[in-house]
Amino acid sequence: MPTVVIVGVQWGDEGKGKIVDLCTEYADVVVRYAGGPNAGHTLVVGDDKLIVRLIPSGILREQTRCVLAQGMVIDPAVLVTEMDELERRGLSPATRLVVSDRAHMILPFHVTIDTLRETTGKGGPRLGTTKRGVGPTYEDKAARRGLRMGELRDLKKAGLLVEEAISAWTPTLRALGADPPQADSIVRQLEPLAARIVPLLADTSRLVDAVVSKGQNVMFEGAQGTLLDLDHGTYPFVTSSSASASGACAGSGIGPTRIDGVLGIVKAYSTRVGGGPFPTELANAIGEKLRADGAEFGAVTGRPRRTGWLDLPAIRYAARVNGLSELAVTKLDVLTGHEQLEVCVAYDTPEGRTDEFPIDRLEHATPVYKAFRGWREPLGEVRSLAELPAAARAYLDFMESSAGVPLSIISVGPRRSETIVLRSPFAPRPAHGAKTPKWDQPSS
Repeated sequence: MPTVVIVGVQWGDEGKGKIVDLCTEYADVVVRYAGGPNAGHTLVVGDDKLIVRLIPSGILREQTRCVLAQGMVIDPAVLVTEMDELERRGLSPATRLVVSDRAHMILPFHVTIDTLRETTGKGGPRLGTTKRGVGPTYEDKAARRGLRMGELRDLKKAGLLVEEAISAWTPTLRALGADPPQADSIVRQLEPLAARIVPLLADTSRLVDAVVSKGQNVMFEGAQGTLLDLDHGTYPFVTSSSASASGACAGSGIGPTRIDGVLGIVKAYSTRVGGGPFPTELANAIGEKLRADGAEFGAVTGRPRRTGWLDLPAIRYAARVNGLSELAVTKLDVLTGHEQLEVCVAYDTPEGRTDEFPIDRLEHATPVYKAFRGWREPLGEVRSLAELPAAARAYLDFMESSAGVPLSIISVGPRRSETIVLRSPFAPRPAHGAKTPKWDQPSS
């Protein structure tokens, strides 16, 4: 299984950062293929916590190369700031980081537009974006007036393109109460950033194809979650890019026959940030406990996440859309201390009860729950299924059988070592009789 896509199964914030960090012990290259600085991954190594927004979490592994592919939108200032922070931690990102010259650039006026749309409500419904300029940048990309990272090689040409984009956005900026910026001012801001980024630019599609052809282990890292996918999510309360596994091909520039497996990351309960339908949401003390125990606050914005029970129809929907080959469950430990847990197993709709996720009519659907006995035993020291409390094992067994996708990793805490590893996603399928590699569990 040399090429594996990792995707979020819910509305993002599933704990992909930790799982990617674990998997990169066996990855030669990690490719981020969509999204921008709206996706934060929180990594805990020892007592050190690091949040990355653009650079893949594989940067923590000295042997791993990291690629920001053309499906992304990149804020040059955020990228350089992340590089500086990693440099201070002795990680030397510039020696292992490659940036696509076709990825699109987030500029200051994109951030302004995104922020004013959310805060004033003049740009349509408030979607609960992170105000990082991601949506307007993808709008420029679709309108064929975007500025790609490769333009940093020629700032004079970049200035002309910035001027064209500002001209197109001027009516929107004025309608939102803002004055359009000067193109030369933006170019001056880009000059010192270009000096840092241009040496990292490359045709990353060719690079990724070459390493796949050599049989190296390549991990494709998505952003957000399936239910925020532009095509397959709870539209219009979605992100502006492909958050599903299919986006790995378009976003990194390889064909679908190059993908060997898809690992879906699912939280043991559900969370959502921002607006939009969330049928299993718990606006009560149970939801508050999940938020507190799970530290459910956005890595990028710090906003409190909405919390709720696990939604199995949604997981089955994501399994189908992504073609999941296995599941990693995160934050099982957060459920410790509940007398009873509930899981959504179906929906009642005006047309009757359904096991499907009624994604286009959630406002008319009512969750149907199945109750499970909770547990009080802490899980931080558990390293095998056999060590789990019987109630926790029953919960996982039901999730696995209902999703129809085998479990491969179970996280019982934020640290690398707080993990039950059943098999590595890079391992050959057990049916082939291959030995399953295990991770060395660091003392962190």
